Amino acid sequence: MRLANRVALVTGGANGIGRATALRPAHAVQQEVERAGGRALAVEADVTQRAQVEARVAAGVRQFGRLDILINNAGINRDALTIRIKDGHVTKLSDEQCDAVLAVNLKGTFLCAQAAALPMIEQRYGRIVNTASISARGNVGQANYAASKAGVIGLTRTLALEFARHGITVNCVAPGATKTQMTAGIPERILEEKVQRIPLRRMADPEEIANLHLFLASDESSFITGQVIYCDGGASINR
Repeated sequence: MRLANRVALVTGGANGIGRATALRPAHAVQQEVERAGGRALAVEADVTQRAQVEARVAAGVRQFGRLDILINNAGINRDALTIRIKDGHVTKLSDEQCDAVLAVNLKGTFLCAQAAALPMIEQRYGRIVNTASISARGNVGQANYAASKAGVIGLTRTLALEFARHGITVNCVAPGATKTQMTAGIPERILEEKVQRIPLRRMADPEEIANLHLFLASDESSFITGQVIYCDGGASINR
């Protein structure tokens, strides 16, 4: 197995890409992982709260003895999109929408990486995979979300520089439109417009993003760090 004897922490693992990733390398997900032959510990935590993040990382290390992989996948959106995409505008975003998205997507990624790095530094090995988005390049109605994901990219590159001497790689996956609960709430007409701008003419399945997570979490990617890999069906080159 590519991740044999490795211990991974997957945030946002109860559904969507996180669930697919947890199954590929939430109690219902834990049971599925165990039925697939792995061992899992499902815990609830608010990734914006330092104490909760540190406690959950410590609990995992106590149970499994080490931490090799962090998949930073927890994320939310609070868009200014209305019925038509052209109606989305930064002036329609509230303080709550801005603060909530930055707290989960950017601060949460920072706190989880910071906590996970401590055991990784001690064992001189680690794989951290953060989650950005094609929206980091800019997207109407998503000023808060785009800013948070662009911040994740900057954070990824900085952590890669700081952690390299400890044997830790840090990379970033930037998905395009993916079939998750987050995209399920987007009006069908807007989704159709998105699909038409994707060269492969379809949305990604969560398992396709999980496959990239698996590669970056494995030793097959041992000389790759500080990179942002778009998994978007070609949408980023079609803009």
